[in-house]
Amino acid sequence: MLPAAGLNALHIVAFTHRNLSVNEIGELHIDAEHQQERLTYLKESLSLGELMFLSTCNRVEFTFTSNQIVDHHFLNTFFEKLYPSFELDKLEYFSNAGTLYTGIQAVEHQLIVASSIDSMVIGEREIITQVRNAFEASRKMNLTGDLIRLLMRHTIETAKKVYTETSIARKPVSVVSLAYHKLKSLNVPLDSRILIVGAGVTNTNMSRFLRKHGFTNFHVFNRTFQKAQLLANDLNGTAHPLSDLSSFDQGFDIIITCTGAETHILTDEIYTQLLNGDTNRKVVIDIAIPQDLSPSIIETYNVTHISVEVLQKISNENLKARSAEIQHVEEIVSEALYEFQHIHQVRSVELAMRDVPQKVKEIKHTAMTEVFKNELSSMDENSREILEKIVGYMEKKYMSMPMLMAKEILLKKQS
Repeated sequence: MLPAAGLNALHIVAFTHRNLSVNEIGELHIDAEHQQERLTYLKESLSLGELMFLSTCNRVEFTFTSNQIVDHHFLNTFFEKLYPSFELDKLEYFSNAGTLYTGIQAVEHQLIVASSIDSMVIGEREIITQVRNAFEASRKMNLTGDLIRLLMRHTIETAKKVYTETSIARKPVSVVSLAYHKLKSLNVPLDSRILIVGAGVTNTNMSRFLRKHGFTNFHVFNRTFQKAQLLANDLNGTAHPLSDLSSFDQGFDIIITCTGAETHILTDEIYTQLLNGDTNRKVVIDIAIPQDLSPSIIETYNVTHISVEVLQKISNENLKARSAEIQHVEEIVSEALYEFQHIHQVRSVELAMRDVPQKVKEIKHTAMTEVFKNELSSMDENSREILEKIVGYMEKKYMSMPMLMAKEILLKKQS
C-alpha cells in the first residue's frame, strides 16, 4: 500500500471552456473502453499515488497525487504517456494550455466545479452527477485512493448544500433545455422526422424533453443496439444499429447527435445519403465533444447547426442572471474549504496511528503468554477471568485515547 498523500501532493490539471474551445477539449476525451488501459498505464509509468479522470462536454480534468515536482516537463511527459498519437507541437500546446491547481487550491477548485459556478451554464446540476460518476469510474479502475475518496465525499456534500441553500440552480438551464429552446425558436413542426444518433444520457434527456413537448417521430441509432431499443421504446420510435445510419433512406428534418466517438459520425457521404435528394433546410443539434458533424457539411448544405459553442454563447446570459447567487455559493465553498482542511488533518492522524491497535494487541499477547506466564498459571479461574476483563478494558482505552488526544491537539491548534 502506498503511504497516505499529504495535501500538497494533490494536483488538478484542468482544461475548460474558459481557456480552450470545445473542439480542443474534445481532443482530450478518452472513450470509456480505452480508459482502463490508458489511465492505468499513465498512473504506473509516472508513479502516481492516485488518479481520477473527468470528461464532460466542456471540461476535461485530471486529479492526481504525486510528490514529484509538477512542472512543464512533468506535464509534457504526462500527456505524452496518455496521448501517444499527439505530435510534439500538440503535446507542447496542451502542456501549457491547462490550468494547474495544487494542494488547498486544488481542493477549492474541486469544490467550485461541483458547485457549478465554474460551469458553462451556472447552476447546472448535472455537474455534480458527472463528478460523482467520474470518481466511481476511476475507483472501479483501482486508480483512486484515500485522499481523492475523502475529497470527493466532501465535494458531493458541499455541492448538495449549495443546491439546497442557494438559488443558484433555480430554473436551471441545462445544455438540453438550451438546445430545446433554440430548436423551439425555429418553429419546427411537432411531426418533424427526428433522428437521434447516440442513446447516452444527454440524448436520452433531450429526446424525452422533445416527447414531453409533443414531438412524435423518432428514429434512434446507437452503437449498442439494445440501448437504441430501450430509448426507442420509451419514445414510441424505431431503433437502428449505428451501422445502418449510412443506408437510412426515410428522410429527416432534425438530427440530434451526441456520441462519444473520437471522429465525425456524420460525414459528407453519410449526410448526403440521409438527405436522399431533399434540399429543404435541416436542423442538426450536435452536442458531442468532439462534434459528430463534419464541419464541411455546415459550409456545403442548407443546415441550421446548433452546437455546444452556440449554446455557450446563449449561456453567457445565464451568468448575468445568476451572478447575485455566486457570492452566497462562494461563502459556502469557503466554509467547506476550511472544514476539509480539518477533515484531512484528522484523517492523517487516523492513518498515522492505524498501527496502534495492532501494537497494543501484540503487547497484551506478550504480557499474557511470556512476561507474566508463570504468575497467570498460578491464578484460579475466577481471578484470571477478572484480570482478563481489566486488561481488555485497558486495551480498548489504549487504542482510543491516543487518537482522541491527537484530535484534541488539532482542535486546540485551530481555535
